Amino acid sequence: MPDAIGQPLTRVLLSDQVYTRVRGLIIDGTLEPGARLVESEIARQLGVSQAPVREAVRRLVHEGLADHVPRRGSFVAVVSQEDAHHARAVRVAIEELAARTVAAQPSPTAFEALELQVEAMRQAARRNDVGRFRDADITFHRTVCEVSGNPFLPKVWAVMEPNLRALRVVSDPLFTGDWITMAEDHANLLAALKSADTDRAGTQFAAHARGDDGMIPEH
Repeated sequence: MPDAIGQPLTRVLLSDQVYTRVRGLIIDGTLEPGARLVESEIARQLGVSQAPVREAVRRLVHEGLADHVPRRGSFVAVVSQEDAHHARAVRVAIEELAARTVAAQPSPTAFEALELQVEAMRQAARRNDVGRFRDADITFHRTVCEVSGNPFLPKVWAVMEPNLRALRVVSDPLFTGDWITMAEDHANLLAALKSADTDRAGTQFAAHARGDDGMIPEH
C-alpha cells in the first residue's frame, strides 16, 4: 500500500472518507489492477479503525472497482479483454436504443440534466480531476437511459454500471488524451439528441460506445 494516501482523517463519516480516498487512488492509477487492499494497512495509514475501512472496501466491491476473493481478501479489479468485449457489445446496443428513443421525444428537462454533466466534465477536465470527470461521464450515459421512457433501459444499465466503471476506470487509469476534447465529444452527443434525428443520435452514441475515433460531425 503506497504512503500517498495522505493525512489522517477526521472522525466524521469515516467510511465515506476512506472510500473517497481509496477510490481516488484506484482512479488515478496509484493502486494498480490486482493490487491487494489490505484493510489493516489502510486503517494504519489513515489513523482509523478497520471498521470504516471494511465498509469502504465493500462499497468499492459493489461499485465494481474491487473484487473480493474468499479467504484471500479484496483486490483492485482486473478487467479481462473478453469481459471488455462482451460489456462493450451490450453497451452499444443499450446506448443506441436509448439515444434513438430520447431523440424521438425531445425533452428540455432531460437536456438540461445532460448539459449539467457535460459542464461538469468540462470543469473536471480543466482541473485535471480524473475521478470527477469519470463520474460525470457515467452519470451522463446513465441519465440518457433514465430519460428514455423505457423502464427496462435504466434497469439494464444499473446491472452493467459496476462493470462499466471497472472497464472505464481501472482498465485505462493512465489515459493521456485530451480530456477537454472528450468533454466536447459528449457535447456533440447531446447535440445529436437535440437534433431529433433518431438515426444520427443512434449512430453517434453507438460509435461512442464502441470507442470509435471518428464521430459524426455536427450539422
